[in-house]
Amino acid sequence: MSTASTEPRGTMVLVRHGETEWSKSGRHTGLTDIPLTETGVYKSELAGTLLATRRFDRVLTSPLRRAVDTARYAGFPDAEPDERLHEWDYGAYEGLTTPEIIAQLGHPWSIWDDGAPAGETPGESVAQVTARAESLLGDIRPRLERGEHVLMFSHAHFIRALTGTWLGLTASGGRYFWLGTSAVNELGFEHARPVVLQWNHVRGR
Repeated sequence: MSTASTEPRGTMVLVRHGETEWSKSGRHTGLTDIPLTETGVYKSELAGTLLATRRFDRVLTSPLRRAVDTARYAGFPDAEPDERLHEWDYGAYEGLTTPEIIAQLGHPWSIWDDGAPAGETPGESVAQVTARAESLLGDIRPRLERGEHVLMFSHAHFIRALTGTWLGLTASGGRYFWLGTSAVNELGFEHARPVVLQWNHVRGR
């Protein structure tokens, strides 16, 4: 059988939600459910123009408002909520910037190495986020191998963690993938191996 006939053709398109007041100021926004800014709405609509000519077999979204609204403004109001697409639970670090966290701890800190301890919410470790990403990919990958195309609206750290996990690097591999708001990204295959096909595509940058 030829390589062409066995090569998986499906793709996974990942869209980060539009700008919020907290993303604009660098505050860690995990499970806090805040709205998009006017700029966030506008750029979500622009993201939709990058998706308008694509056909998707399944469309999923984080249940958090900023992701649901991004999906709606991008032209996908019927996106199906999936709890596994919510942002990293930052626990005690919710609402803080990285410099504030480091000042509080008195030593260097990175979400990719250290995760987040419990606060008002339980927080998540790198291992826990990896497990969440693996659970989602366990459902999605067979669809891609059948040639389906899946669109998902989520959040910066989780999209990056999912990408690291897709590549076999665990969630900590997300450290290598900077990601802006409303950015469109695509994962797929080359010679049946997981790859990044497109990253951080934003119209009107």
